[in-house]
Amino acid sequence: MIYNFNSGPSVLPKEVFEEASKAILNFNNTGLSILEIGHRTPLFQAVLDEAIALSKELMQLDDQHEVLFLHGGASTQFFQIPMNLLNENEVAAYTDTGVFATKAIKEAAGFGHVEVVYDGKPSNFFELSGNIQVPKTSKYLHLTSNNTIEGTQWHDFSQFFNTGVPLVCDMSSDILSRVVNFNKFDLIYAGAQKNIGAAGVNMVIVNKNILGKVDRKIPSMMDYRQHIENGSMLNTPPVFAIYVCMLTLRWLKNKGGIPAIEKINEEKAALMYNTIDSLPLFKGSVVKEDRSKMNATFTIDDKALEASFLDICKQNGMVGVKGHRLAGGFRVSMYNAMPLEGVIAITDLMKEFAQKHG
Repeated sequence: MIYNFNSGPSVLPKEVFEEASKAILNFNNTGLSILEIGHRTPLFQAVLDEAIALSKELMQLDDQHEVLFLHGGASTQFFQIPMNLLNENEVAAYTDTGVFATKAIKEAAGFGHVEVVYDGKPSNFFELSGNIQVPKTSKYLHLTSNNTIEGTQWHDFSQFFNTGVPLVCDMSSDILSRVVNFNKFDLIYAGAQKNIGAAGVNMVIVNKNILGKVDRKIPSMMDYRQHIENGSMLNTPPVFAIYVCMLTLRWLKNKGGIPAIEKINEEKAALMYNTIDSLPLFKGSVVKEDRSKMNATFTIDDKALEASFLDICKQNGMVGVKGHRLAGGFRVSMYNAMPLEGVIAITDLMKEFAQKHG
């Protein structure tokens, strides 16, 4: 048995792999592969329509929020967002909570003024602040809900809902993993390859009311309004990646939706962190109140044992456990499709390793 703990591209449900593999050979008994069907045919339009409908249903979105499936991954949104929302003489507020938040800040600075309202660098991004002051003149506030590399997560968004400025959030690594009032956000974006589907497509949820307020001319391919008007088909969409998203969203609905998967995610995270805390050999990287329920990061003080633990993981079919090069140590990603059995398996392995080397 192989358990994929990679941070992304990452584990997908077995049912999704099976359906996607069938569709590569014969999509819906058409005799055509999903890889060759026309993107403007009724065959693919039905896929896209279902993916959008499932997204709206699962997230309980209102009529003001549009769902887009776009090229480029989350990193493209780092500049597409300020291009659409921020004039050169205006200010946007950003929280700097990790590597990807830092990249978003760098890109936004090319379009207007950026005010960093929280700087996590002094703690090496291993904790989050709970008290952030957002200037009322800000065009928007940008958050990264879950920091994949560092292993931190905003657990309570309520302090950000009443700032008086539009709320933008990169939810790439925890979207659809917990119950959230998604309508409180004016723009959400997420690379698909962690919780939604395969790499190659980016989900964007945008409140139409925040668009069309910048002075600059926006290239058509970067203009959210153009994508909304053309139903995510301004140009050839990533057909197969969107199909896998649709299958994953269908799987999530059949599991009971976001409330049901949140309970499983809570159980997985509790088991993982209780194990880390109970074994003196391992040490959690993040302060307890800010620990991510998607990406658990931890270390071993004795660096000589790191390679040994990774070898044992590999021998037992646990892949993707090595931490990011910037954070070091280990990282166990527990996205929606990771079964509880996988977390049980690695925590049992940790206990055996600690008993031998503790």
